[in-house]
Amino acid sequence: MSVVSAKQMLENAREGQYAVPAFNIHNLETIQVVAEAAAECKSPLMIAATPSTLSYAGPDFLLAIANVAATRFQIPIAIHLDHAEDVEYIKSLIDMGYKSVMIDASHHPFDENIDIVREVVEYAHKMGVSVEAELGRLGGQEDDLIVDEKDSFFTDPEKAVEYVERTGIDSFAVAIGTAHGMYKSEPKLDIPRLKQIYAKVDVPLVLHGGSGIPEQDVKQTIELGISKVNIATELKIPFAEAVRNHLTNNPEANDPRKYLTPGKEAMKQVAIQKILMCGSNGKA
Repeated sequence: MSVVSAKQMLENAREGQYAVPAFNIHNLETIQVVAEAAAECKSPLMIAATPSTLSYAGPDFLLAIANVAATRFQIPIAIHLDHAEDVEYIKSLIDMGYKSVMIDASHHPFDENIDIVREVVEYAHKMGVSVEAELGRLGGQEDDLIVDEKDSFFTDPEKAVEYVERTGIDSFAVAIGTAHGMYKSEPKLDIPRLKQIYAKVDVPLVLHGGSGIPEQDVKQTIELGISKVNIATELKIPFAEAVRNHLTNNPEANDPRKYLTPGKEAMKQVAIQKILMCGSNGKA
């Protein structure tokens, strides 16, 4: 088994009223962690990588590791290009074998956003690749993507219908009050807005900025149509803390296999918690 398109995976989630966890990874160790967690929970999995992660680790390396994980664990795994803005770059990764991509043109005017996304969709669908796009704009920071709060805006339910129809996307990222990174105060989600979008749009909905949202709030969004939850920062923090503690307590440590293992173990526990929160356990 090799990596798959996210299309059927997310349609199954929409129909089954659960969400697929999309974990942002950075290297071999973090892919191992989320794949092992998903396999233990028998959950489908999306391995998400931003352009800066791909620049750091190498898109071919990460794709190869993801394919090994899919073969070893025999669960549906999609490796997903997250928040990419360069159309030609996206096409190059599709040609390489990536089966799920996000084109983020949310900072462009409405019609220009649609034109950019449509170009990616037409190219991707010829290759059996699923496409996610966003209308509205999340504040906060994810890797090199930084959006000031004053530049963020929510998804318009009426515009959402036109956007999905004209672009032909397979999944739709909505802005309902979440943000990238950890929250400085408890987020206020616009649940009525989500209800309206779900009632009007017939593709799986995606929740970005899933780190730091109270579990009961995430579960409520899943009940109301969210089929994919993106989680990044909440995985990085326990990993870093565990590695830092190990090195502090073992100042002579110099073997990456030993000082990275506590980080992997800490991260895995969080990944399992998020899978259970999404309700995707047993759905592989």
